[in-house]
Amino acid sequence: MRRKFWNWVKNEGELEERTLFLNGQISDETWFGDEVTPQLFKEELIAGKGNVTVWINSPGGDVFAAAQIYNMLRDYKGHVTVRIDALAASAASVIAMAGETVLVSPVAMMMVHNPATIAMGNTIAMKKAIGMLSEVKESILNAYEEKTGLNREKLSHMMDEETWFNAKKAVELGFADRILFEEERKEEKNSQKELAQDEEEAERYKRDGKKAMNIILSHEEDAMMYSRKAMDASILSTVSDKMPKDMIPVNQLEKRLSLLTH
Repeated sequence: MRRKFWNWVKNEGELEERTLFLNGQISDETWFGDEVTPQLFKEELIAGKGNVTVWINSPGGDVFAAAQIYNMLRDYKGHVTVRIDALAASAASVIAMAGETVLVSPVAMMMVHNPATIAMGNTIAMKKAIGMLSEVKESILNAYEEKTGLNREKLSHMMDEETWFNAKKAVELGFADRILFEEERKEEKNSQKELAQDEEEAERYKRDGKKAMNIILSHEEDAMMYSRKAMDASILSTVSDKMPKDMIPVNQLEKRLSLLTH
């Protein structure tokens, strides 16, 4: 049997609840065309009852495996809560969309990008591969669109750019519903009086001309989103600006090299 990338834990208590851990690569040996692995996952899923909490820490993997897991979790009769531990990237982000409630750790990251494959053959085979990838992308967009409510054009652009975002941005975009431990952090505020004191102190720092300190939100992360394509363009722009203006043309270099060979 192929390596299992999931693990079930039955929680103790009166309520029959279970926890599913998805760690590492989603099916490092593809289960496309394999009837044993997905069937085993389904049997383990329906073997119990009650609510299920899914912890995800994965860089992604097989998109077809992710699609089947997504469908099985969506079809499950109990309530499914997804908790993103450290990373839900690529195909793992698709599985995350199956949660009725999606919570993300304040230190976690998510990433969405276009599907990829390896193909070989003639031009007809290459065109078929391109067509297949386009259809796979559309199916992924269906999951993202349903969860986030964002339009397909924006989501498609994010996938084209290979976009990374932190917990706050994940909530802002609709990929997650809340940030983990957020409620507990709010409850640590003892009273409205303390909140008012924090606001007053923040205003005092502003009046003093010092760097503004947002004390109330001191534990919250800024919403950040990273695009690989945009970063590459920025680096190329920086390098090109620093390159010498009096560069020697290629044809001149070829002439000099030809002189050296004689």
